[in-house]
Amino acid sequence: MVKKKNMTLVTKFFVAILLQFVIFSTADSRSSINDTQSNRQRTLRKQSRGPLLYPPVQLQVFDDHVIVDNGIFSMTIASPEGTVTGINFNGIDNILNDRNEKSDRGYWDVNWSDPSNPKDNLDKLAGKEIDVIVENENQVELSFKRPWTISEENKHVSINIDKRFVVLRGSSGFYSYGIFERLNGWPDVDVYQGRIVFKLQEKMFRYMAVSDERQRIMPTFEDRDKGVPLEYPEAVLLTHPSNYLLKGEVDDKYQYSTENEDNRVHGWICSDPPVGFWMITPSNEFRNGGPVKQDLTSHAGPVTLSMFFSTHYAGTDLGMKFRDGEPWKKVFGPVFIYLNSVTTEDDPISLWVDAKEEMLMQTESWPYNFPNSTDFPRAYQRGAVTGRLLVHDTKLAFASSAFVGLAAPGSIGSWQEESKGYQFWTQTDEKGYFEIKNVRPGCYHLYAWVPGYIGDYMYHSIIYVFQGSKIRMGVLVHKPPRNGPTIWEIGIPDRTAAEFYVPEPNPTLMNQLYTSQRTESFRQYGLWDRYTDMYPDQDLVYTVGVSDYETDWFFAHVTRNVGNKTYIPTTWTVCFDLEYVITGNYTIQLALASATAAEVQIKINDAGATLPVFTTGLIGRDNAIARHGIHGLYWLYSVNVLHSQLRAGRNAMSPYNNDNDNDDIPHV
Repeated sequence: MVKKKNMTLVTKFFVAILLQFVIFSTADSRSSINDTQSNRQRTLRKQSRGPLLYPPVQLQVFDDHVIVDNGIFSMTIASPEGTVTGINFNGIDNILNDRNEKSDRGYWDVNWSDPSNPKDNLDKLAGKEIDVIVENENQVELSFKRPWTISEENKHVSINIDKRFVVLRGSSGFYSYGIFERLNGWPDVDVYQGRIVFKLQEKMFRYMAVSDERQRIMPTFEDRDKGVPLEYPEAVLLTHPSNYLLKGEVDDKYQYSTENEDNRVHGWICSDPPVGFWMITPSNEFRNGGPVKQDLTSHAGPVTLSMFFSTHYAGTDLGMKFRDGEPWKKVFGPVFIYLNSVTTEDDPISLWVDAKEEMLMQTESWPYNFPNSTDFPRAYQRGAVTGRLLVHDTKLAFASSAFVGLAAPGSIGSWQEESKGYQFWTQTDEKGYFEIKNVRPGCYHLYAWVPGYIGDYMYHSIIYVFQGSKIRMGVLVHKPPRNGPTIWEIGIPDRTAAEFYVPEPNPTLMNQLYTSQRTESFRQYGLWDRYTDMYPDQDLVYTVGVSDYETDWFFAHVTRNVGNKTYIPTTWTVCFDLEYVITGNYTIQLALASATAAEVQIKINDAGATLPVFTTGLIGRDNAIARHGIHGLYWLYSVNVLHSQLRAGRNAMSPYNNDNDNDDIPHV
C-alpha cells in the first residue's frame, strides 16, 4: 500500500444531467503483425519447431538442485524450494542476477495477512518436496510442493502450494504454473497478491520493452539508491545515474503498468550479446479484476513480473478473503518465459518484434495440451458462449466494441472486485456479435459494458458451462440508466479520465518517455500537485456550452496543497443555463473512474447550504492517481434533483471533496 499523509483521491467525473418528465418514482502489445513477410516468417518458425530437429530434454538431479537442459538453454532450480537460480542461454552463464541470494532470483510469492492480526506478510512459497511429473526426451515437468499444516498457521499462508515448471523439446523458453488449494475448515486468511518474479543481470539487461511505444534504457537499482526518494517509496528522482541521459528523471515502477487485456508480453533486451528475456501471458483467465484491471509489468532492477492477482488500482476490496473454512482451488498460468537472440550484426530491437510474434503463437496455442494436471482442462474439455449484444438508449443500436465476459456469479459490475474465480472476456464486433472461447466448465454470470454508454449489463440467469458445450445466448439488450433526454454532459462515459485535461508535469519531475506521448501523459509523476499550480486560490469553474472538457476540466478532482504537507478539499463549480424548469424531477448521472478515501458532495444553487443534495460517502482505496493510472474501480450514481432546486437562467452545481481521510493520497 502506498500512503501519504493528508491527501486523498478520486479520479475523473463523467457527469450528465437528464430531464425526467414525471415524478421520480418512475484494444499495444497485442497488435497483430499483418504484413505478408511477417506472417510467412511465423509460418516458417512453426514448421521448424518439430521436436525431432532438436536435442532431447535432459534432467539432472542433485542433492540441493536440479538442472533441466534442452540444448537451447538450461535452467537450474533449487530443490526442494522450487526457486530458479540460474538460466544459461546463448553464451550467458546466468541471465539471472547471481549477486542476489538464490531465493531472490526467480521465485513465486504471495502477500497475505491474518484477519485477526492484519500485518502484511510476504511468503516466497518455498517448496518442501519435489516430484518429477514427466521425464522423457520431449518434456520435463517438475512439481515443487508445500502442503500446509496447522503447525505453520503463523508462518505461511494457509494454502497448499504446487509450483510447476515445464521444459519442452525445441522450445526457447520454459513454462510455469501453480495450483493453489485450500481445504474445507482451514483458518481465515486474506490474500492480496500473487506473482512470479525474475531479477536479471543488471549490467547486461538495460533496455526494457512493455509495448511498441513504451520502451527505453532503464536505471539500475544502484541508480535508484543514489537518487532522491519522492512522496512514495516507488518514486525516485535520479540524481547520479550510471547513464547520464537519465539524470533528472523520475523512475517509478507504476509508470509501466498495463491493463490486463494488453499485458501479454514484456521484458528486457541485452545488447551484448543481443539476447531477450520476455514474460508472455497467453490468457487472462486466471488474472483478477477483469480485462481493464491494471498491474505491474517489468521495471527497473531489471525485474520482470507475472502478476496473477493483486489489489493494485482497486484496493483491498479486490483481495481474496477466506472465511468460515471456505475451500478453494485455482490454477494460475501457465505463463511462458521466452528467451531469444540475434546475431551481433542485427538490431537488438528486433528481439522485441520476435517476442511479439512468439506471444501470438503462444496465444494461438491456448489452452496448452502439455500441462500434466487434471486441474488444467484441455481445449476439448472447455466450452464456448456466443451471442449478440445491442444497446437501447434513445434508440436501438449495435453494441460495437463492447466488453463481454463470464465471471463468478454476483451482482452488476461485481466482476471488477472478483479474484477467486476465473474470468473470460472478449469484445464484440461492429454489429455486436461475440464469442467467448475456451471457457472452463463452471457456473457464471455474463457481464458487459459498452464504451460510450454509462452503466453495466448483467444477464441475471446463471450460465452453466460444461465440457464441450456451445451455448448460444441469442440477442441481449443493454439499457443504460436514463430518466429523460440529456440536457448537458461533461466527458465521455468510457470509465477513464483520458478525455480530460492532463497537465504538463513539473519540469523537474519528468519521465522523458512520456513527454511526446499525449495518450500516455497521465503516467508522469506528481500531476496531482499541478492542480494547485493552476488553481492556487480559486477552484475550477466549468461553464456548460462555453468550456471544453478537453482543456478546461482537470482530469482528477484533487485536493489543494497549501504547504507543510497539508492538503485541503476543493470545490469545483459547474455552471449551466436552463431556459425554463419543468415540473418534475431531474437526474444527475455521476460516473467516477476512480476513488481513493474521498467523499464527493453535490450542492445545487446554494454552495453555502449546510447539507448537500447528495454525497457518495467515503469511498475507494485504489490509489490510481499516485500510481499514474487514468482509472481504477468504476462507480456510478444516479442523483435525484427536485425541480424546485433549479431555476430558469443560470444554475450552479458544486461537487465538493470532503477530506475525511488524512491517511492517503490526493482525491478527485
